[in-house]
Amino acid sequence: MRNLSIIGILSSVLLLSSCFATSEKPEQGPTAPPPPSLKVAKLNKLDLTVYNEFATTLEGKQNVEIWPKVSGFVQEVYVEEGQKIKKGQLLFKLETQTLNQDANAAKASVDVAQVEVDKLRPLVEKNIISSVQLETAKAQLAQAKANYQSIASNIGYSRITSPVDGYIGEIPFKIGALVSSNMSQPLTTVSDISEVRAYFSMNEKELLKLKQSMPKTDNNTMDIDKAPKVKLVMINGEEFNEPGKLAMINTIINSTTGSITARADFNNKNNLLSSGSTGKIKIPTIYKDAYEIPQTATVDLQGKKLVYVVLEDNTVSTLPLDIITTSQKGFIVENGIEDGTTIVLEGVSKLKDGMTINPTK
Repeated sequence: MRNLSIIGILSSVLLLSSCFATSEKPEQGPTAPPPPSLKVAKLNKLDLTVYNEFATTLEGKQNVEIWPKVSGFVQEVYVEEGQKIKKGQLLFKLETQTLNQDANAAKASVDVAQVEVDKLRPLVEKNIISSVQLETAKAQLAQAKANYQSIASNIGYSRITSPVDGYIGEIPFKIGALVSSNMSQPLTTVSDISEVRAYFSMNEKELLKLKQSMPKTDNNTMDIDKAPKVKLVMINGEEFNEPGKLAMINTIINSTTGSITARADFNNKNNLLSSGSTGKIKIPTIYKDAYEIPQTATVDLQGKKLVYVVLEDNTVSTLPLDIITTSQKGFIVENGIEDGTTIVLEGVSKLKDGMTINPTK
């Protein structure tokens, strides 16, 4: 009996142990992480302006080199470097003592020839001498006058005036310097900077892009008169306060450089711009009803740019982009996206199709 009791007790203990064991909760695996919170944005069509930049060199409306037409010593300099001058203003005077002596001799020859003509004319009228002698004397008089006029003109050339309004450049030849028309550099340069011309170059690809964006004439050529205003970025990085206009685009490509030359003109009323300065030309291209996709929102896949579109259930799906050009912020797209589409702006490198995210604004 005693042995049966002990067996019963042990059976009860085992039964209770099994009951408690089955009531315990089973162990669970690791908890799944929550969806990542990523910034998103809704795309809407906009009219976007993208600027293409080109290095430029500025020149005055007129840069006129002043050269002497006759040889001589610089006798007077009437202007200073950097001085603003008017058209016709006297700049230099050359020494003309030798020319004056030549002019006096030439004038004397004219007088002698005139006396000879006057002497022979009545003799011819009276048929005392042949008219041939008179015609010969007249020819000698004409030659003497021409010689005198030439020397007189050279004396006039000794007074050198400015052909345009503008500013005086460097004056390398001072009083006493011997100058001539065969010099290697001019007496000075007069620069008219009331209007500045900005010259720049573009390659064949850039020219084609510009042609596609420019207004067209009836002949389907670029209509420069209707081209949008351009901007000038000065050497200090600031934009010039007045817009300019495209004035010339040479569409003949240089076979050596593979580029073409173009020009934009800027009004320079305040004389802020200087001839010889450098900067950048910004030519705008306007894209209507387009999207601007930030570069940080795109991923590369086999050379194709993609974005992640957020679906109604907050899962994401890739969408390839039909990019037409780039901007400072990213890429310009006109087609292939529905208005109001929501895309992921950050963390796209870690996303995969079908992933769920927590969109944030």
